[in-house]
Amino acid sequence: MEKDRSYHKRSLAETETFRYKQLLSPKLTLRNYNAQVSEELPNVKAMNKVIGLGMLVQQQTY
Repeated sequence: MEKDRSYHKRSLAETETFRYKQLLSPKLTLRNYNAQVSEELPNVKAMNKVIGLGMLVQQQTY
């Protein structure tokens, strides 16, 4: 049972990585690690914004 869960999580992670590469950045162009982080940070922030816009907001009703 545990193997099924880990496979499912890995599958979801691979799918999300594919989406990220297709939408934003297929490869890094800079060689320096700090430069790569600076290159990808705006993309990650944009992806988080898109994911946040798609999530439902639950409000408590009285």
